[in-house]
Amino acid sequence: MKLVVIDGQGGRMGKSIIEQLKKNCPEPRSFEIYAIGTNSTATQAMMKAGADYGATGENPVIVNSRNADMIVGPIGIVIADSLLGEITPAIAAAIGSSPAYKILIPINRCNHMIVGCQDAPLSEYLQQVCSEVLKRI
Repeated sequence: MKLVVIDGQGGRMGKSIIEQLKKNCPEPRSFEIYAIGTNSTATQAMMKAGADYGATGENPVIVNSRNADMIVGPIGIVIADSLLGEITPAIAAAIGSSPAYKILIPINRCNHMIVGCQDAPLSEYLQQVCSEVLKRI
């Protein structure tokens, strides 16, 4: 299974997700983690957390979205120009049109609000993400 974790800015969410998945999933794992950062800082943080592969930028997002089984990241990865402009329209379109199962973290910043989501700390959302990923592998 190909699990693609996409993050930007400092890569803190992606890093936490990868750390939790590696901690809670016994070896050998039935999935490989691809860390795709919208910038090099985010990619480096996710690689340090233990991702199997890593790449940075628009093209790696587009290429890896094509054949991912699961994509994880903040909700902004499917909204053009979000994450302070790091998400290009091509990135948002590639992720949105990917056949992968998507687990999106409802971060209510940058002028978008996800109605119906409880207002929870980021750490709780990240635990929910990891639980959902582990249920589906």
